Amino acid sequence: MPKISNIELVKIGKQPILSVRTTTNAASLPSAIGESFRKIAEYLKEIDELMSDVPFVAYHNLDPEDMEIEIGFPVSASFPGKGDVKASFLEETLAVFCMFLGSYSDMEPLYNEMTSWIEENGYRFSGAYYEFYYNGIEFPESELLTKVFIPVIK
Repeated sequence: MPKISNIELVKIGKQPILSVRTTTNAASLPSAIGESFRKIAEYLKEIDELMSDVPFVAYHNLDPEDMEIEIGFPVSASFPGKGDVKASFLEETLAVFCMFLGSYSDMEPLYNEMTSWIEENGYRFSGAYYEFYYNGIEFPESELLTKVFIPVIK
């Protein structure tokens, strides 16, 4: 059974990122994420830089047939982009935040709880849903650790 930690309101600071934005469907999501991570990792190697935090996927919509996603890495400074890899920022924002331990396919109850928290506390959604991945497919599904944050406004 997946474990849901406490849902909290946090302030997210401005963070430079390198990312690839694309459209895909749910069935092709893993390959789209993998290919985008590869492009960004190759670019970071080319400019002799490292990511400054764990990789993320931002879901700009949740339509399983036409998902607009942004795959990226936080970096230590603003770098120029190249090709599909764009340089931008995660903007400073208030966000509802939670850590999730378990399979990605078991995250729906977490999103339901976070949505309820947002509504019950008088906030509104104000941006993409972000998932930061602390480990990956080399771990058992029960040990996958994901940070989720959803930007909100009062």
